[in-house]
Amino acid sequence: MHLEQLKQIAQDIIQLASQAGASSAETEVSFGTGQNVSVRQGETENIEYNRDKGCSVTVYFGQRKGYASTSDLSLQALKDTVEAACNIAKYTAQDPFCGLADAERMATEFPDLSLHHPWHIEVDAALELAKRCEAAALSTDARISNSEGASIYSQSGAFAYANSHGFIGGYPSSRHSISCSVIAEAGNQMQRDYWYSSARDAQDLASPEQVGHIAGSRTAKRLGARPIKTGQYPVLFEAPLASGLIGTLISAISGGNLYRKSSFLLDSLGQVVASPVLHIEEDPFVLKGAASSAFDSEGVACQSRTLVENGVLQGYLLGSYSARKLGMQSTGNAGGAHNILVRSSGQSLEQLLQTLDTGLLITELLGHGMNMVTGDYSRGAAGYWVEKGVIVHPVEEITIASNMKDMLKGITAIGNDRIPHSSRLTGSILVDRMTVASAG
Repeated sequence: MHLEQLKQIAQDIIQLASQAGASSAETEVSFGTGQNVSVRQGETENIEYNRDKGCSVTVYFGQRKGYASTSDLSLQALKDTVEAACNIAKYTAQDPFCGLADAERMATEFPDLSLHHPWHIEVDAALELAKRCEAAALSTDARISNSEGASIYSQSGAFAYANSHGFIGGYPSSRHSISCSVIAEAGNQMQRDYWYSSARDAQDLASPEQVGHIAGSRTAKRLGARPIKTGQYPVLFEAPLASGLIGTLISAISGGNLYRKSSFLLDSLGQVVASPVLHIEEDPFVLKGAASSAFDSEGVACQSRTLVENGVLQGYLLGSYSARKLGMQSTGNAGGAHNILVRSSGQSLEQLLQTLDTGLLITELLGHGMNMVTGDYSRGAAGYWVEKGVIVHPVEEITIASNMKDMLKGITAIGNDRIPHSSRLTGSILVDRMTVASAG
């Protein structure tokens, strides 16, 4: 389906809701297709196609709200869905904070952010790429004994959003990826690891051989893991995991957690929440960005801004509902953050290891030991023991613990080793000290 068709359906839904007596309404209509192929041990394991379409409708009768959705875009199905949403609204309690975002905050400019790059790859060609990726991984090290497979994924689609303010917007987008996971053995020890590359444009993906080689070398390096002495050490979070740390900070300054008072950063606006090293920007307008958009899921215009400057919290992430709950204004973040960019303090991963001196490089986290209310943090982990800036041996079956407030304020350096095309772009993050408990 074309974008213009989706926009027309969205406008029809708003009209149907108005005819049904709703004081206001909003809708999102989407269509997408995808292909996913995977191989294992050089043989085809999986070929999947998906073709998804659907629409969601939210209607308001004053301060009563109703919601319904359907995957059938026929006119009768749309009428039934609007009717269902209207019926639900009649039975819901009034909520003084619900309703459309303010009309004056709707986006009016829609720059082309280069988000749609369809990858017209035939199944056989995709399978060949996956085989090349896996073969590269298996040939990296003689100790790599098995494979969990390699896969090639491609998705393309479009959506349109409309509401009763007369706003109508939407755009097509695409996302593609290559991934590989292998297993290495030595003696009675077995380890697995993986790697991937994802992008809006298939031309921006790493080569299958690069992905496979990294997956293989990461797996082999984990063999020979030994316990370490329990104690307090500096901890370096590798870039993919550092992204998760930043994600926790983003959750803590997001509207839902703030108005529910389930955040360790309540009432922190204008306060020092991290070390002066930490500087975070939100930029919705990155070309080919993983989370780029001119407007949020309520039609509110997105904006480039600073969230954390020299460790001081400059802004929250709010949709219209949470903004009203907090007595504030929407920041254009209904639906989440848009391209979080963490400024590097300039060091490579090797230089960060030198700065770390003696401590831990963490490359895998296990479990979900994070309390969003208190900030208490405790996770199973695996990685490498570092002495005098040099990796000495892998470690596993350890637990790292601290409090997110202390961890943020204990950031001493941020690397320049960003994983490209991520929605949270950050290099590896060095935290000055955490409690490390070893099972050994």
